[in-house]
Amino acid sequence: MQTTTDRRPSAVRRRTAALAAAAALAAAVTAAAAVPAAAAEAPPVPSYDFSDCPDLPAGADATRWKCEVLTATGSMTLGSRHVPALAPMTLTHAEGPMPDGSKGQVWGALRSEPTPVPGGLLGNPAGHGLPPLLSLSLQPEYGGRSDFYSVGNSLGLFTVRYRAIGPLLPQGCVIGGDAPLEIRLQRVGDSRWVSKNPPVIAFDAKDELFTAPAAEGCGPLGRLVNDRLGLPAAQGNAMTLSATYTFKTYDQLPPH
Repeated sequence: MQTTTDRRPSAVRRRTAALAAAAALAAAVTAAAAVPAAAAEAPPVPSYDFSDCPDLPAGADATRWKCEVLTATGSMTLGSRHVPALAPMTLTHAEGPMPDGSKGQVWGALRSEPTPVPGGLLGNPAGHGLPPLLSLSLQPEYGGRSDFYSVGNSLGLFTVRYRAIGPLLPQGCVIGGDAPLEIRLQRVGDSRWVSKNPPVIAFDAKDELFTAPAAEGCGPLGRLVNDRLGLPAAQGNAMTLSATYTFKTYDQLPPH
């Protein structure tokens, strides 16, 4: 009888300990389940370079003028050729009221690396065995005119020309040299705040109505470039961008 009496408290203690462990485990699981919602909140805020901000017009109020820096990636169809992944592009400009109260804008810069055209000059769709000598890339350059004041979903316009780059092409081979492409982006969906400090806004946009002229200054290979890209093209062109932009007023910028 003594042996039975000694075992009973031990069994009770084991059951009590098991219940306590189960309760602790349940509490831990509940706490862990609540963590991801708080931990995975906002994506990292991109960094921006304001070194391309242009000088202000004479007499402009630095506290009312802002420099905007926009970065974008996306895809483009130019003529008959689809380029699925454009190299990132950065556009910088300034805007604000002129001394007489009218709206003012000053262009800053467009920066981007060349984007390879799939298949190069010969049009090999997969690019297999394509000699580097026959590669073809397109690099955007500012076309000389822009207006970034938006109205509703219309985001203004900017003009761009594309330099066609390849080992066999002269430096002056350009699409839109004399008549740059006029890109008039339309916002797709709503803009989204990525961050409010610093201010970063994201949006998607597209233009499917611009025309694309023939390439010029390409020497003996000009016809091959135009045939490869399907230029000139009055329709069928498209640009789709996913962009973010930020801004600072000029009194927040370091002196030039």
